[in-house]
Amino acid sequence: MSKPKVLITRVVPQEGIAMLREECEVDLWEEDRPIPRDLLLEKVRDIDGLYSLLTERVDDELLDAAPNLRVVSNMAVGYDNIDVAACTRRGIPIGHTPGVLTETTADLAFALILAGARRLGESERFVRAGKWTTWSPMLFLGQDVYGATLGIVGMGRIGVAVARRALAFGMRVLHFDTLPHPELEVMSGLRAVSFDTLLAQADFVSIHVPLTETTRKMFSTEQFKRMKRTAVVVNTARGPIVDQAALYIALRDGEIGYAALDVTDPEPIHMDDPLLTLDNCLIVPHIGSASVATRTRMATMAAENLLAGLRGERLPHCVNRNVYG
Repeated sequence: MSKPKVLITRVVPQEGIAMLREECEVDLWEEDRPIPRDLLLEKVRDIDGLYSLLTERVDDELLDAAPNLRVVSNMAVGYDNIDVAACTRRGIPIGHTPGVLTETTADLAFALILAGARRLGESERFVRAGKWTTWSPMLFLGQDVYGATLGIVGMGRIGVAVARRALAFGMRVLHFDTLPHPELEVMSGLRAVSFDTLLAQADFVSIHVPLTETTRKMFSTEQFKRMKRTAVVVNTARGPIVDQAALYIALRDGEIGYAALDVTDPEPIHMDDPLLTLDNCLIVPHIGSASVATRTRMATMAAENLLAGLRGERLPHCVNRNVYG
């Protein structure tokens, strides 16, 4: 019997690739860039399984081009790159990798909070530019984290993990979510508030909501105007949740103090984006889950999902469970 054919759309940790090669005929895209759309549509024509990442849009066009496709496995927690309804209509289960990257992404979010508080990006560039000539009592004054108020928008796994770190640093933590989380109120120092209250009181705002039509541009001109002029905005969720044009104006005009971003809109950010001209904006290239251990586990989880789908078994981590009836 011939092996099922799968396409892996980027180089991922070898542990995941090796699992698939044991049971499948693997087509691995080895270039360090997304597959061009026209080539992707060509490559999916005879595959049984698709191992995708956030860079691939899985929609009706792709599904029409892949008549043999039985399962899609996304190496990510989020799946806003996938038309879930379109897959479900065709009986195609979608896998993702929840839980495994929670602590790693929370580490990065808190690193960005600290970097924004102490202006690390500016300071490092200052040294590299040869401008450090003497110690100065007024050089790069930042904000204290201890005793400050952190506002967390979105209290899923990652939001809760960031809250634990903030409480350990002696911060006051406010949180807002569209869903109630009464179980969180047992955590001393944590308080649920309205979105407007959070914006007005927080010294730091950390974003952890998923990207949906409701959260797209959730942070724009009106929201920035409600924040403290010293507020630090951290986004490790999805770029389009923040209106980048409005963020630029808010940072340029001093309506808020600083932004630290792991995600942008688009990705990668265009090199002529005005945010890149600002000293009070730190941008890193979507590295929230980028630890060896976490990315390896994500790769194997995605492989496990794909193999289950190819065997006709339920996916261990399925987005659209209703596909099973």
